[in-house]
Amino acid sequence: MKRITTASGGPAVVGPYSQAVISGNLVFTAGQIPIIPGTETQPETFKQQVRQTLLNLEAALHAAGSDFDHVIKVNGYLTNPLQLQPYNEVYQELLGHAPPARTTVCVTLWGALEIDCIAELITVERQ
Repeated sequence: MKRITTASGGPAVVGPYSQAVISGNLVFTAGQIPIIPGTETQPETFKQQVRQTLLNLEAALHAAGSDFDHVIKVNGYLTNPLQLQPYNEVYQELLGHAPPARTTVCVTLWGALEIDCIAELITVERQ
């Protein structure tokens, strides 16, 4: 059985998809982008964009009942290979204490940074 969640403080979805889906004891998030919730704007610098994207990802995880400590896999999509170092710096701050498995690729989908993940639920609901 799956359950769909949406972060009340996160940016609105921009297409026909769910922000996060819970299946069993896992949370699968949609790709998050660096939109500042409640606005249509992004931070100016790339490092700020990475931080905002990860904060949006964290909000989706919290709404689903998880957090960064329970992330087991991250996929990051950069638009320029030169972004890898600043991406790693911010990523290390927020997820570096026990880094999950990760894939990072450089693509030019629509010119925006995007990050998604798979995490374990903090507590499994009993029915």
